[in-house]
Amino acid sequence: MKEYSQLKEHYKFSKEEALILKKLQPRMENLADTFIDEFYDYIWGFGKTASYLKNTDVINRHKIKIKAWFINLFSGQYDMSYFLYLYKIGEIHVRIGLPTHYVNSAFTFVRTFILRSIEENFENKEQHVKEINAIEKIIDMNLDVLTSSYREEELGKFLSLSSSEKGILSSLKKFNSYINYFLALALGLVAFFAIGLFVYDIYLLFFTDIKIEKGILTVLGSLLVLWAAIELIHEEIKHLQGSGFAIGAFIMLAMAALIRKVLIYSLSSEKASELLIIAIVIVALAVSYWLVGIKKKDSYNQ
Repeated sequence: MKEYSQLKEHYKFSKEEALILKKLQPRMENLADTFIDEFYDYIWGFGKTASYLKNTDVINRHKIKIKAWFINLFSGQYDMSYFLYLYKIGEIHVRIGLPTHYVNSAFTFVRTFILRSIEENFENKEQHVKEINAIEKIIDMNLDVLTSSYREEELGKFLSLSSSEKGILSSLKKFNSYINYFLALALGLVAFFAIGLFVYDIYLLFFTDIKIEKGILTVLGSLLVLWAAIELIHEEIKHLQGSGFAIGAFIMLAMAALIRKVLIYSLSSEKASELLIIAIVIVALAVSYWLVGIKKKDSYNQ
């Protein structure tokens, strides 16, 4: 906690700003109940809030603590004990497994609520600017301390590893990066061959005696495969930039390849049994794609 002795210095938080916040406390104390009501309306929209606030007793205790924190935000006393109090709140968040983005999002509401109140009570421009600066700094310092618990938790897990475990972890991360770049190059090669397939099907359509309806369906199938390959490359680029692995795009490519076969075989009565098998596989892939989409949506909501 040694670094918190310098926190106010890093944020250029002055004694004058502490006094400004102290003067705002009576007004904010009168707004505390309104703040709690609107705050709960806001966090309840996260979707998973009920899993952390499981019953009425927990909710009531949480409301009391949030109200006390809100009023204390304007106490004017921002010493080591204040930051230790915030740090312990952060530790509780880590212990119950509260996602960091819940905390960040909640602070967006806090900031908006307070600044709205300041705007509604505007009197003097110079004083108004000072109040905003003081509020922005104290909110940022609160968020800094609360989220530091998450950073120290992650750092603690890493530091608890032995030197050999750290070496293995670092090597695996590097190897994973190389595999991802190799996959991106491989997908580029797939797209290149998909273009070749499309051009070849165009050639067959115009320069051979292939039936026109079969030729058109074959070209459409090749175009579908090319589109899926391009979509997969797009998803892989996002993955290299930090997004999750796009398993859905791979499923889409497999479906496109099978649909191409269906388009070709649909003109042949001799391929009825194969068409049935392919249709079953396509349905299975479609269900898998749907399930992956639901899982992705749930992860986003969390």
